[in-house]
Amino acid sequence: MNATVLAAEANDLVKTFDGKTAVDGASLSVPAGAIYGFLGPNGAGKTTTLRMMLGIIDPDEGRRTLLGNPHPLKVAHDVGYLPEERGLYPAMTAREAIAFMGALRGLPLPTGRERATQLLEGHGLADWTHQPIRSLSKGMAQTVQLLGTIVHRPRLVVLDEPFSGLDAINQGKLEELIRRLASEGTTVIFSTHVIAHAERLCEKVAIIAHGRIAFEGGVDEARNRLRPIVHLRTREPDGPWRADLPAAAHRSGCEFRFELPDSGPERMLRSLIDHGAGIDTLSIERPGLHDAFVAIAGEAVAAQMKTGGAPGQ
Repeated sequence: MNATVLAAEANDLVKTFDGKTAVDGASLSVPAGAIYGFLGPNGAGKTTTLRMMLGIIDPDEGRRTLLGNPHPLKVAHDVGYLPEERGLYPAMTAREAIAFMGALRGLPLPTGRERATQLLEGHGLADWTHQPIRSLSKGMAQTVQLLGTIVHRPRLVVLDEPFSGLDAINQGKLEELIRRLASEGTTVIFSTHVIAHAERLCEKVAIIAHGRIAFEGGVDEARNRLRPIVHLRTREPDGPWRADLPAAAHRSGCEFRFELPDSGPERMLRSLIDHGAGIDTLSIERPGLHDAFVAIAGEAVAAQMKTGGAPGQ
């Protein structure tokens, strides 16, 4: 069996700032061509980990490999990076800004301008090609910076909180772009504190809390850590069938909620029918990635995710 080709790998990365450990032994493996989500509240260590993997800062301990190279900066021309801190020259036109970002990665300016025009047209911004950045809305400017991140056609794209500040329409467009990049063979890593984006997009995720990787694996693997939940509503509030529901079932009138037993639903269904419980509704709900996140990282970290958490690493 062939080993999985990795676009990025980190082993036991540690980084301390002013005596405070921001990242404590982070290990990641990102398969080539995958959409990889890095989940955690602000301050958990996401940005610091990504910057170490990209070679922007060096780890105090540990090793990292980017596109097969242990020296990340040597493959920077094959990487597109959108930092959490957005920034474009306000007097530049949209086309020039994209071409300029490509030139920073070694793309000739004439080629960058040609590709920028195509990208802007493809993303509904053709009318803004020659308009200065200062005249664009926040969402448009962020789209321009994202296009500048991919104009040189990198093999790996790293997006730090790319959905932050975008409205629902532009978030949807960004999801479409990420899927398209992956379909073309580009590896995409994005960090986020919004679990729904990762659940819709990712094949593999890492969950980070307090500078430590609490989980890394497939989305289904994370969800499968929890048992499916049964939602049952009967017409009769009680009867012999109650003995075949789990003892820990939560009851509210004729409604019951409980984890699906290891034995499955068959015995329970037979008892409900044979003893005349009268089934109004019965559904089996598979836990979502948010439920898995709570189970893995804890309620406190999950609560931080809702607000983004404290500013930080």
